[in-house]
This record gives sequence, C-alpha cells and structure tokens, in this order.
Amino acid sequence: MKAISSDFAPPLKLISPFFSAGVIFYLLSMIALLFFEPSFAYEQMDVAGWLHLFLLGFVMMIIFGAMAQLVPVVLEAGHAVVDVYYVIFPLLLTGASLMVIGFWIIPQILPYGGLLVLVAMIIFAVENMATLKKTTISTLTIKTVAWSNGYLLLGILTGFAIALGFSGYLSINIPLMLKAHVYAVLGGYVVLTIIGLSLILIPMFSLAHGFKEDAIQRAFKLVIVGVGIVFAGALFSQKWLMYIGYTINTIGVLFYIWQIYIIAKLTVRKELDVWAKSMIFAFGSLVFSIMTGLVALVTNDQAMLHATVWFLLLGFVSSMITGHLYKIVPFLVWFERFAPLVGKEKVPMLHEMYSKEGAAMMFNFTVAGVVLGGFGLLFESNMLFKAGASFLFGGALFLFIGMRKMLAYGK
Repeated sequence: MKAISSDFAPPLKLISPFFSAGVIFYLLSMIALLFFEPSFAYEQMDVAGWLHLFLLGFVMMIIFGAMAQLVPVVLEAGHAVVDVYYVIFPLLLTGASLMVIGFWIIPQILPYGGLLVLVAMIIFAVENMATLKKTTISTLTIKTVAWSNGYLLLGILTGFAIALGFSGYLSINIPLMLKAHVYAVLGGYVVLTIIGLSLILIPMFSLAHGFKEDAIQRAFKLVIVGVGIVFAGALFSQKWLMYIGYTINTIGVLFYIWQIYIIAKLTVRKELDVWAKSMIFAFGSLVFSIMTGLVALVTNDQAMLHATVWFLLLGFVSSMITGHLYKIVPFLVWFERFAPLVGKEKVPMLHEMYSKEGAAMMFNFTVAGVVLGGFGLLFESNMLFKAGASFLFGGALFLFIGMRKMLAYGK
C-alpha cells in the first residue's frame, strides 16, 4: 500500500456540502421506495426518476466530494482549479433535482436538468484530467481516475440524448441508448472508481500491508474492456457482443473480489466497527448479485434481474459509500479543526466523533432493509418489499443524523 499525504487536501467547506446533500438525497430515495411496487420495468418514468435520485443525488454527489478530497492527496499535487467545485456542487444539485422532477412530473424539463448535470460532469472530468497532468506518479488508482472519467463523459452524453428522447426533442431508440448509458455510468464510472479507491482506502482503514496487486490489476483491465464491449453492443444492438462483455466484466469483478480477500487476510485491525461490518456486507451483496445475475442472464427472469440490480446498488455500492463515510468524514473534520491543536490540548479520537450506537442502528436497519427488499423483488412480494423499504428509511434517518453530528463536531 502506498502512503498518502494530506498536504494537498482542499478545505472542509468545499467538500462538506457534497456529503450533506448526498445523505439528504439518500434519505429521500429511501422514502420514495415506500411508494413503489415490487413489479416494474426499468423503462418506466417513475423508476428512471428513482434511479437518478439515488445515483445522481446520492452516489455521484458523495463520489464527487470524496474525489475532490482524495485525488490531490493520492497524486500529491494540488487541484488544477479547486474552486470549480463551488460551481460543480450547485450545478449537480439543481440538475439532479430537475431530472427527478422531469421523470416524475414534468418531462419537458428533463433536457434542462440533463444539461446542468452534463455541464457539472464535464467540468469535473476536465478538472480531474488537468490535475492528473500535474503529477508523474503512475498507480492503479490514478489510472482508474483517467478511465472512469472517460466513461463518465460517455455515460452523461448518452443520458442527455435519452433526456431529449423522453421529451420528444430527439428521435432515438431509448431502450438501446438506456443500456449503453447504464453500463457507461454504473460499470465504467462507478465500478472503476470503487476499484481504484478500494486499493487506497480498504488497506488504509484495515491496516493491511505487503500485498501483491496482480488480481486488482487484472480486474481493472478486464472491467475497462468488458464495459467498452457492452457499451458498443448496446449502442449497435448486438446482443452477442453484450454477452461477451458481461462475461469479461464478471471475470474482472471476481478478480477484484479475490484482491479484497487477499487484503482482508492481511488486516491487522480486528475490531468489527461499522466500517468493517459495512465492507463485509457490501462484498457479500456483490457475490450474491453476481450469482443472481448469472441466473437472470440464463433464464431472462425479470424478477431475478431486479433482485440483482437491488443487491448491487443497495447492498454493494450503497454500503461501500455509507461505511466509508464513517471513516472519511470524521478524519476531514478532525484534520481541519483539531490537527492544529495536537500537542497543545487534548483532542478527540476519530471514533469518538460519531455515535457508535447510532452507526450500529444505521447498519442493522440497512442490512434488514436490503435483505427484505431484495427478496421482496425476487418473489414479487409487496409486503416484503415495503418492509425492506421501511427498514432502509430507518437506516437512512440514522445516517442523516450521524452525518449532521459529524460535520458539526467541534464547531
């Protein structure tokens, strides 16, 4: 594991709005689940609205905030233009909100929301690329930043085309473009970003050292190729090409899981705090989603596909993010407000900056919600699905309260 420096970290006031807004969007998306049924199609406008509420409002908002902090730290070089994040935040916030309203209520405003999101993501990608040019360091994490930003631009451009299509301004094959859009954003950006950051954050928080990176290097290359093949297959309506991409992606993700297993065996930290439990549940959900996904591919069972996406998004991606928030946010707050006081007066430990009981409640409610909701989708049981949504709302509420307390600590 490469040591990282915090000398180039941007100020907390730049990053905290991303985390605050992201958690609010997460809470809203869990509330919205209470109004959905376990039987649906992804082409439905209300379902598309929820996916954008969750992915743009929560996942992208948190990732953008985390990348604002971690990219210069890993590169050991300051941002090219750090102040653009003060522009990116309102653009992403407004754009995501307008897109959700467009999907749910007024389709005509979809292109306007999509345009704001497009501008925010172009600024984000260009600034990241400019920052990358300032360093001579070449690591897997840095490579994933470059590739994931490329796929992000592809994803948002196809998404903007879909927004124009939904609004009647552009005649396109929406189901086809939708598949290309999903794989570029979810597989190309989100998964690659998680792979890259995992190599930094998981060893750092688990105190694992001295491991080889062969497995994750293979995972990185396979996911890049696999997502590209699926994207091309979806764009040109070649299902055989998409199946090849699915296979390559699956092998790549299995290599990634193997790398995490290697790191886990070397971990020095044995305490099962909320971060460790979240990581275990996240990777358990990922393995389960791979199994259900393979069955869905073979059988074309829509309920199985819905459960696969559920465990991938709510089990893996969401748990990876929420678990890391309990490590990243206390450190950022501590570094800004208490680091200058070290040696002068007593300063808090990081684990003292959030309620362990509240974090445990967040985790327990979330696990119950993901499992119940997932099986509700699998068996198309409205009772199980609504029970899962209720537990997820409870977990989101504890996360929201915890985030407010962490960001306000020491003010």
